[in-house]
This record gives sequence, structure tokens and C-alpha cells, in this order.
Amino acid sequence: MGLLDLLKALILGFVEGMTEFAPVSSTGHLIIVDDMWLRTSEFLGKYSANTFKIVIQLGSIFAVIVVFWKRLLSLVGLYKIKDSTPGSQLKLSHVLTGLIPAAVLGVLFEDYIDTYLFSVETVLVGLVIGAILMIIADKFGQKVPKTQSLDLITYKQAFAVGLVQCFSLWPGFSRSGATISGGVLFGMNHRTAADFTFIMAVPIMFGASFLSLLKNWEYVEPDHLSFYIVGFISAFLFALISIKFFLKLIGRVKLTPFAIYRLVLAAVLFVILVM
Repeated sequence: MGLLDLLKALILGFVEGMTEFAPVSSTGHLIIVDDMWLRTSEFLGKYSANTFKIVIQLGSIFAVIVVFWKRLLSLVGLYKIKDSTPGSQLKLSHVLTGLIPAAVLGVLFEDYIDTYLFSVETVLVGLVIGAILMIIADKFGQKVPKTQSLDLITYKQAFAVGLVQCFSLWPGFSRSGATISGGVLFGMNHRTAADFTFIMAVPIMFGASFLSLLKNWEYVEPDHLSFYIVGFISAFLFALISIKFFLKLIGRVKLTPFAIYRLVLAAVLFVILVM
């Protein structure tokens, strides 16, 4: 691997890390940056390039684990959240309840999604529809949310967020955009919805990435290891920055500014596609 190739890995790791947990669609941005500009599949091969995207996603997931390690350990009874609401604490069963809908649909339609939905055109559609949902959430979400702490989330809310998360199976829609919007629409404040989104991300993204990596392990070539390592580290570091910045920002600016960015990006894509 030459320096130019490693620079591409660094750029893709940056894109993954900075967009995975913001409501702008990391999958959409990776498709745009890679398919329309870097074209890593031309020197890695199609399947190896897909494996690389799985590897950098794992980098982002490890960043979430670093930021939320106390809360994640509390889910399995290995840590006590000191400032949790008395008599109530977010449980692993809440998280699993939120994961069920998208996990079932993801297993049923994985091959169809991988075969037919990963294109710039489908990303454009996902960007627009996801942006509309985010604007709706800001406009019609409860002005005084009932749930202002992770420890007050109900099973009904967790399942409702899980249902909305199903939209994110469409590339470009954004998993965090869908789940935060769902949380706001069903009574959470923006910060609580974001926290719940990140915590739910660990099992579903880790599980999906691990299974995909096993499935594509044969395409991991020794010559590409440096490419994978640079991408992984880049995604991990930039995801750490992105998560901490986003969690401070979301309570102040809400979802609409991100929705506007998505609509502008979709408009630019549309112009490029029709030219």
C-alpha cells in the first residue's frame, strides 16, 4: 500500500467517524465519497472494499464503548449509575426491546438491501425522507418532554423507537436520525433520545458488523491490512470527537439544522446526477 492509498483509508475513516452518530447518514456519505470520488473498489476489489467499510464501522463502535462504558456495564449489572433516578434504571431489556424490529427486518431483507439499495440514487431518496422526519420530530415532538433521563425510558418508548429505526435500513436515511426523531416524537428530550440511540448502536452495529466480517473474511488480504488498520484507527479517533461534540450540540440546536444540511446535500447530488 502506497501513501496515497493510506490517505484514502484515513479519509474514509474520517467520513465514517464524523458521520456515523450524527443524523446525516454515514452509509450515505461513504457511498458518495467512495463511489463518486475515491473508488477504493478499483484497487481493493468490490468485496474487499465492502469488508473495509465493515472494519471502519467497528472503529466507530469502539468509540461508543469508550464514551458510554459505565452505562454499558450498568446494563449487565457490573456498574451502578450513581445519579440514576431512584427506583428506576435503564435495563438491558429496554435496549433489546428497541432492537427487535430492525433486527428482524434486517435479517429478512439483508440480501435485498445489499444487492439493490446501495447506490447514490437511493441515498438521495433516504437523505430527503430522513430530513423530513427530523423536521417533523422537531415541530411536533412534545414541547415539554416527559422523559428527560435514560432511566425514565419506558418499554413502550423503546419499542416505538425501534419501529422508527426500521427506516434506517434504507441507505441514506440514518440510523441515528431515525431513532432520535422517534425518541423525540414519543416523549424524550433530544439528549435522552441521542444517548439511547448511541447505547442501542453498540449491540446492533457490533453484531451486524461481526457477522458481516465473518461472512467476508475470505476477502481480507494480507496486503490490505495496513489499509484496514489506518481506516479503523481513523474512524475510532474521529468518532470519539464526533460523539462528544454531538452530545453537547443536540440539546441546543435540535434536529432541524442537520435536516437542512441533508436537503442541501441531496440537492447537490441531484444536480450532479442529472448533469
